[in-house]
Formats: sequence, structure tokens, C-alpha cells
Amino acid sequence: MSILTTVDNALIVESGISLLLLLIQVPATAILFSRLLKGPRRHPPIEPQQPTLELLGKVSVVVPTLNEALRISPLLAGLSQQSYEVREIIIVDSNSSDGTPDLVKATQQKDPRFRVMTDDPLPFGWVGRPWALHNGFLFSSEGSQWFLGLDADIQPHPGLVAGLVKTAEAQGYDLVSLSPQFILKYPGECWLQPALLMTLLYRFDPAGINTEQPERVMANGQCFLCRRSVLAAVGGYSSASGSFCDDVTLARNIAVQGYKVGFLDGAKVLKVRMYEGAMETWKEWGRSLDLKDATSRSQLWGDLWLLTSVQGLPLLIVLTFLLISPPLSYSFTPPLILLGLNLFLVVIRFAMLIAIAPSYDRKSAKGGWLFWLSPLADPLAVLRIFLSAFRKPREWRGRKYS
Repeated sequence: MSILTTVDNALIVESGISLLLLLIQVPATAILFSRLLKGPRRHPPIEPQQPTLELLGKVSVVVPTLNEALRISPLLAGLSQQSYEVREIIIVDSNSSDGTPDLVKATQQKDPRFRVMTDDPLPFGWVGRPWALHNGFLFSSEGSQWFLGLDADIQPHPGLVAGLVKTAEAQGYDLVSLSPQFILKYPGECWLQPALLMTLLYRFDPAGINTEQPERVMANGQCFLCRRSVLAAVGGYSSASGSFCDDVTLARNIAVQGYKVGFLDGAKVLKVRMYEGAMETWKEWGRSLDLKDATSRSQLWGDLWLLTSVQGLPLLIVLTFLLISPPLSYSFTPPLILLGLNLFLVVIRFAMLIAIAPSYDRKSAKGGWLFWLSPLADPLAVLRIFLSAFRKPREWRGRKYS
């Protein structure tokens, strides 16, 4: 009798835990599914386009730099290939010590649209990147209708700027940013980076969907196009001065003002080589993916609940059932329902790899096949969001902050 009682008690505990997990996971799964179902309605990826005369001199490009000599050359070459829609290309350097300004000046000899300026000393309360972009905006020509902020690590294709501006004007956007195609090179990042990217895809609408709630707007400062008049109306980057995710912070502030903000798929018009290897990806990208500087505390907790429920737990729960407690003798019970739900979430996660595969350039990657095993890194990716969610960065791109 004691053995039977012990078994019964264990089953009761197992059922209770399963019910609790179901209460946590089912609502999160419903939210995730509602977002994924929007995918077929999204705006198609931006295509490179040839400029037309009405675009003449419409765009000022601003690039913030700090010791970018090892990776800025593809950007400089790609910007030189943009046509007459680009009025000027302003490189705002924050006193680089590696010769970055010299590379820009060498390019300027061939393309007079390039200019180098050094931003003023960083004021209290400002983060380096928005400060540099703000200085570039103030320094840019008032004759330009569009401001385009680019990061030094992107590789723009010919026709990027024309395609972006034409799309923005045709769709009536006041601000639009693009998701890039990521270049992967090493095994660790092929495994980890897609899992970190998935933390964004699960929390927000797909790229190409117009998000109606300003607090859920997504943006990417690597390629960030805004009407100059709109940026002037909100005081440039001042409303995102202290944000380590200034792109999302500024985009949401602009959306709150009633302007139309878009986030589109740019995999066909720009690539990016962000970080070298898994450790740098974990450290540098992982500490900004929580978006805490642009997010209320309640929304942050909600996002952490969602990620834990639909990305962090499913694989662990399935492995626990299969390795410790095979439910072969279960009928339609809470443990069996829990296993079915999490198998469903794991299948969705692997299916998402097919959807995001065009967002990766793995042609020269070592161990590129590890991309297909990136769902195994999901618990680590969610852990990384937790670790950074309540910790303010003390150092960023060589600058120290109090």
C-alpha cells in the first residue's frame, strides 16, 4: 500500500506541475501564434532599385564611428556605389585611434560626397552612438528630405538607398528601418546567433507588418531612414540620448507622436558582419537585445514570461519527459497535454529556421550546418536576455559609463 501511495502521490505532483506549466505556457503560445499568423501578410523584402530624377539629392547619410578601421571598408565601397539620391555622406568619428578617419579621407579623394567630422566631447547623460548621430544630423544639409543613419559594419548593395526611399515614399512611412542579412563565419556563432535573433522574432511582429501599438514598434539602427522634418520635430536624437537601444527608443517616441513607422526585411539590400565569434556575440549583442531602455518594466516582465514559456522551456520539458518520465502509459492527462504542447513549440521553432534562412549568409561559414541545430541554444539565449534585462551596461564600444 505504501508503494502505491507513493506512486499516486508522485502522479499527483506531476499532474500539478504540468497544470501549472500549462497555465504559464498556453497564453504565451496563443500570443506567439497570433504573431506568426501575420507572416503571410507582411510587406515583401526591399529590392534594390535604380534612382530616378525626383530622388536627386534627397538623402543625407550619417555613419557614427569609433575604431572601425578593420570593418568599415565594405561600407565605404558600398556607399560609393549609391547614386545621385545621396547628397552627402557624413562620417561622425569619436576620436578613433586606429586610423578610421584616414580610410574615409582616402575614399573622399574619389568621392567628394564623403566628409569626416569629430563629434564634441560626450555630455553627461548621453550614450556615444546617439550623440554621434545627433551631431551628424545637426551637421547635415537642410536641403535633404531624408536622414539615413547607417552602422559602420554594414555592407550595402547598389540600389539600397534608392529602393529604401522609394518604398518609404510609396508606403507613406515617416521612418523605416531594415533587418539585414547576417554574415556568419564561425561554428559557435552559427549555433548561438540565430537563437538570440529568435528572441526578437518571438516578441514582436514579423518584419513587414505595420505595428499599431507604439510600445511594440521594432527598429534597427544599422539602417535607419527618417524624414528630416520629423527628426527635427522630435529634437533629433535627444529623446534617446541615454539609451543603449537608441534605435528602438527613438522609433517608439516618433510613433507615439502619430508618425508612421515601419520595420521591413532588408536581406536583399544589405548585409552585416556584427561580431566575431560566439563569445563576442554573447557579450555585445546579448546585452542590448532585452531593449530595456525602450521598454516599461511591466512590458519587460511580460516579454521575459513569453520568451521563457515559448522558447526557453519547450526543449527542456520535452527532454525531461523523454529521458526521465516517458508518458507511454498516460491517457489524456495534464502531463501528456504538456508534452504535446511543447513538442508543438519545438516543431514550430525548427520550422522557423526555414523562414529565417534567407536572413543569413553562411557561404563562407565554418560549421554552417550548426545553424540548423540553433534551437538547442534557445535556453541559453533566453538566459542571456534575463542576465541583461536588469543590468545597465558599464562599457560600450570602448567607452565607459557610470
